[in-house]
Amino acid sequence: MLDFLSAGASGAGAPGWFNFLPLVGMVLIFWFLIIRPQMKRQKEHQQKITGIRKNDKVVTAGGLVGKVMKVDDDYADVEIAQGVKVKIVKSTISDVIEPGSKPAND
Repeated sequence: MLDFLSAGASGAGAPGWFNFLPLVGMVLIFWFLIIRPQMKRQKEHQQKITGIRKNDKVVTAGGLVGKVMKVDDDYADVEIAQGVKVKIVKSTISDVIEPGSKPAND
């Protein structure tokens, strides 16, 4: 067996940095499996939200589907039914429906 892994009569133990190797490995696993993909999704969502224009169909975080009538820096006016307009915070928009896509209930 390796000399520094076995604790012999001479008192030689594993180096101090050797104890931190599993911790470093776990941090790397969390980074590549959890943190990095979440940051990528967040960046894509932010680009999608900043690219919203008039007449885009959007879905809010509350599940409302509507058409964008006006866009400001922080807010958007969305028509959720004929003649029913609401002002929503742009960050609560969860998705932009692509033109030509089929609605879920049809």
